[in-house]
Amino acid sequence: MINLILFGKPGSGKGTQAEFLKKNYNLVHISTGDLFRNNIKNKTQFGLLAKSYIDKGGLVPDQVTIEMLINQVNINHDVNGFIFDGFPRTISQAEALDSFMKSINMKITATISLEAEDSILEERLIKRGQLSGRTDDQDIDKIRNRFNEYNTKTSPLKKYYNSMNKLFNINGIGTIDEIKNRLINLINQIK
Repeated sequence: MINLILFGKPGSGKGTQAEFLKKNYNLVHISTGDLFRNNIKNKTQFGLLAKSYIDKGGLVPDQVTIEMLINQVNINHDVNGFIFDGFPRTISQAEALDSFMKSINMKITATISLEAEDSILEERLIKRGQLSGRTDDQDIDKIRNRFNEYNTKTSPLKKYYNSMNKLFNINGIGTIDEIKNRLINLINQIK
């Protein structure tokens, strides 16, 4: 079983590469953003709870996010593994994920960080924003704020997973196929 965590700043290509990895290795891609949207849309217990925090401008508490994630893993038990995208974002979330995985006799195989310079990511996001209409990808101040959030809250997870020898950095600059091939080579070495 392969269980991967994909890291990277906004625009690093996590979603694009996760789609490829999902198909290539028969993995389930669990994106916390998608989980929130689906649970809110379907008015699940967790979705209503998450919406109550979001509507007040707050962050969804870790426990609610973790419960959604556990539910998603439990309903997809006959797969080759999982790709976690957007989770964990903090060390406490990483510890909760590790604890849950251990409770079901699974573990994180690798944490892969897609690395690229901010200036390149800014260009990618502006272009994506123009094509998709996403307003958060069209405002350079909002983009830089998201980078700052990543640096402050998520980047410390690199040290956490590095201490377990589970952190792998991949050059996120190049064509989609070049990055995909780097990921394939890495995953084939570690699985």
